[in-house]
Amino acid sequence: MPQDLSPLWISLKTSLLATFITFFLGIAAAYWMLEYRGKGKSLIEGVFVAPLILPPTVVGFLLLLFFGKNGPVGKLMQPLDITIVFTWYGAAIAATIVSFPLMYKTALGAFEQIDGNLLRVAKTLGASEKTIFWRITLPLALPGIIAATTLAFARALGEFGATLMLAGNIPGQTQTIPMAIYFAVEAGAMDEAWFWAIAIMVISLFGIIAVNFWQEMRRKVGRADRETRGQQNSKFKIQNSKLKFQQDTTSCARLIVDIEKHLPSFHLKVTFNSDQQPLGLLGGSGAGKSMILRCIAGIETPTKGRIILNGRVLFDSEKGVNLPSRDRRIGFLVQNYALFPHMSVAQNIAFGLPKGLSTGSIRVLVEEQLIAMQLQGLGDRYPHQLSGGQQQRVALARALASQPETLLLDEPFSALDTHLRSQLEQQMTETLANYPGVTLFVTHNMEEAYRICPNLLILEDGRAVQHNSKYEIFEHPVTMSVAKITGCKNFSPASLVSSYQVEASDWGCTLQIMEPIPNELTYIGIRAHHIILTSDSNQENTFACWLARTSETPHRITLFLKLHSVANNPHDYHLQAELFKEKWSVIKDQPFPWYVRLDPLRLMLME
Repeated sequence: MPQDLSPLWISLKTSLLATFITFFLGIAAAYWMLEYRGKGKSLIEGVFVAPLILPPTVVGFLLLLFFGKNGPVGKLMQPLDITIVFTWYGAAIAATIVSFPLMYKTALGAFEQIDGNLLRVAKTLGASEKTIFWRITLPLALPGIIAATTLAFARALGEFGATLMLAGNIPGQTQTIPMAIYFAVEAGAMDEAWFWAIAIMVISLFGIIAVNFWQEMRRKVGRADRETRGQQNSKFKIQNSKLKFQQDTTSCARLIVDIEKHLPSFHLKVTFNSDQQPLGLLGGSGAGKSMILRCIAGIETPTKGRIILNGRVLFDSEKGVNLPSRDRRIGFLVQNYALFPHMSVAQNIAFGLPKGLSTGSIRVLVEEQLIAMQLQGLGDRYPHQLSGGQQQRVALARALASQPETLLLDEPFSALDTHLRSQLEQQMTETLANYPGVTLFVTHNMEEAYRICPNLLILEDGRAVQHNSKYEIFEHPVTMSVAKITGCKNFSPASLVSSYQVEASDWGCTLQIMEPIPNELTYIGIRAHHIILTSDSNQENTFACWLARTSETPHRITLFLKLHSVANNPHDYHLQAELFKEKWSVIKDQPFPWYVRLDPLRLMLME
């Protein structure tokens, strides 16, 4: 054992100071780069990471030029009689510079692993950037940040080249453990070199083991705590269990949207308005449904246009108005629900409550939401302990707790099985019936949209192609694309024969019609369940048909029918007809030809 233990104290002193500085600088730089979208990002990233790539002696040489008496910092410090070179401060600076990239990159990775929906939803719940950082970003990134701190400490402790260049090897002043090892080996004092090598390995390993132990204990305590609390019943009772919406919305809530959004491969351009009746946004993938919600919520910024909610201008490109998400009073329910995983159910719901409430008021309001959503007794559980349906109800309760003037629902049932979807659909319908604000419901499921929303907006390639009541849209789609989106399967190019006759070229027949004829008639269509199989061949629009093939579901049969002649193969057909299985059992053994009637009142004429 060497008589002089100063390298130990100098190493601990410099590495701890370097870690302390790097901790704050690394987190700040990582969080800033996470949000930074300006020019030169790659260059900035390269500067931050350079000390990790460059040889330590090169880093030390650059620091010597920078802090030396002829360097920019050295000249500034000369009047103050402060010297960095060949002092332990220089050793600390060198350790800080070389350990910073590890802290920065690991912290940045931890931040990037956080689901962006969590942060976006937090903004719509009224949280400021400061609140989001301290309550969501930092807690979720904490394990990664602790790991980054450990790596930074180990790197600072083992720094040699840059320290030697800037601080030198002055025993008792700047000689750290790595330098003590190097010069002991050079002097042939192998026992002393072994002592310092073992010392630095023990310190580094102890730090790593301590952090791993802390994380494991944290997980065990968290699991035990959640299990204990999850077994407890709610002890808080309230007299009024009815959900109350104490909102500033008026009886004539109204949302006006007139926006454009230009993207490299997509152009959104829509104009519509909505009142208290839920409006369904229906369209295929990539139609622009979710983008509209994100623009309304303030998550995305339209290229131009305006968004007005109950007389408040949320966005106006001409007037330069663009309210941040936290000030828009928007409730946003995303597809994966975006529940904060480190918060309990009660804490998730409370996050959306207005600020400044007393603890008692928060408990009352949270309990009201739990009762309204049939989540009694689950307030102490965490999201991973809930079923998909329970998670969806918690997310809806959290959105409603923020007292939003508009509720945005982005395919809330997409991750649920059929039975659970049906149950939650009914509950959602009841909840929306009592909600006094504007509701936009995004889905690509036309039956879901029909059941929940009185009015529909049909979107295709970023454009609104039809906006009307669901009855009008399903009975009178204006285009073939709208008819397809709403589930129609039978189409044919059409041309006018007379005032009451249309020729369907693909079907090889002339049809009597009752519909008003569009100015530019292009297609005729009929829904599969509107096709009638009849035994009376003398009715209008009745044609002989043969069966090409069938397709079966639990309750229905789809018949693929060829008109006028026998089908040559299973894909040789004109129409699809849907029947209940009871009807199918009656006709399936009847001889061909069958007769199919296309009711003039059910035919749809489209541009």
